[in-house]
Amino acid sequence: MSFYTKTGDDGTTGLLGKDRVKKSDNRMETIGCLDEASAVLGLSRAFVCSTEIQEIILKVQRQLYLVMGEVASEKEIAEKFRSVNQESVLWIETMIDRISQNTSIPSEFIVPGDTKGGAFLALGRTVVRRAERRLVELIDAGVIENQELLRYLNRLSSLLFVLELYENYISGKGEQTLVK
Repeated sequence: MSFYTKTGDDGTTGLLGKDRVKKSDNRMETIGCLDEASAVLGLSRAFVCSTEIQEIILKVQRQLYLVMGEVASEKEIAEKFRSVNQESVLWIETMIDRISQNTSIPSEFIVPGDTKGGAFLALGRTVVRRAERRLVELIDAGVIENQELLRYLNRLSSLLFVLELYENYISGKGEQTLVK
């Protein structure tokens, strides 16, 4: 077995199914954003001080791979790869509600960087927002049908913001650096 296949040397990549698309295809851009989000969340997980936050991030990273699988699947077999649903969104909302009991919403915009873990969570939030924008394009074009993916990414960016605040708080940086 080799770590390379050479099948992408022509600028295309395979979907889950039979089709191949250009690597510049918006579907591949979306998958790339999701992959980048998972990588940034890996950095976050490595730097946050809370095992509770680490566990939440790991679950999210695993879910992002499932999202990538659905986005990468051909329309005819997408249902086979569908795993993000209302329950997935509800889990994120539950995490937001639970974590937000330990922190408060800032009255102004915060400047990321009060802690390393919090800064990586802020970066992860921005990458998730980009993935969300790319997903909207796929949904608008009729390429992706599962609206729960959009709701999931929308809630995920909120979760990452709350986790950033919480990480800063438990690291002793409860007073955020605000935009003045």
